Amino acid sequence: MAGEKNVGLVLLSSSMSPFGQRCSIALAEKGLPHEYVEEDLAAKSDLLLRSNPIYKQIPVLLHDGRTVIESLIILQYLDEAFPSTRPLLPADPYERARARFWADYVDKKLYGCASRLYMVKEEPQTPAKVEMAEVLKTLEGELGGKEFFGGEQGFGFVDAALMPFATWFESFDRYWGVGVAEVAPKLAAWGARCMEKESVSKSVCSPKEVYDFIGQTRKNLGIE
Repeated sequence: MAGEKNVGLVLLSSSMSPFGQRCSIALAEKGLPHEYVEEDLAAKSDLLLRSNPIYKQIPVLLHDGRTVIESLIILQYLDEAFPSTRPLLPADPYERARARFWADYVDKKLYGCASRLYMVKEEPQTPAKVEMAEVLKTLEGELGGKEFFGGEQGFGFVDAALMPFATWFESFDRYWGVGVAEVAPKLAAWGARCMEKESVSKSVCSPKEVYDFIGQTRKNLGIE
């Protein structure tokens, strides 16, 4: 463990990025000290452009100078590169596959739908709003009666992948009328439980910061 923790880790990210936040959560859960570098996405650094020349996006994890990109890949890499730290993925191959599926679902469905909602001007129900309600219900169904998506393992891979978006829940309601507490109350309660964890609360933005960020983004897009 001591040898592993001395290996240099650098996270290039942006404080408002839910994808970067999930990496910060994972590093905190594993107790891995690292350097954090805040990136200005309007003026990307040479380090970021060199480290991720294909996508030119954050987050990027540097491990002894070697580059790992894409947030879910970073989470899996941390499990494999630091096996003596607390695992995020289950030990069972089938359960690992299920965890990867649901983390991918978060990115494709929840984030994909939220991105489309950015563009909504009208107040009436839109396809994206209806879809978001269904996505939230589906995630609640997978959570079921468990405290965390990791089940007996506790806070795990899917929790880390989804939790940064829980700070968006308030904005879903205020901007688009998708009340998570009404649509998926167990999921809302799960988000509140996660925020009680120091690894989470110190890694994510507040709901107000998210609300203000979305509002500014909509203004920049000419929607408001």
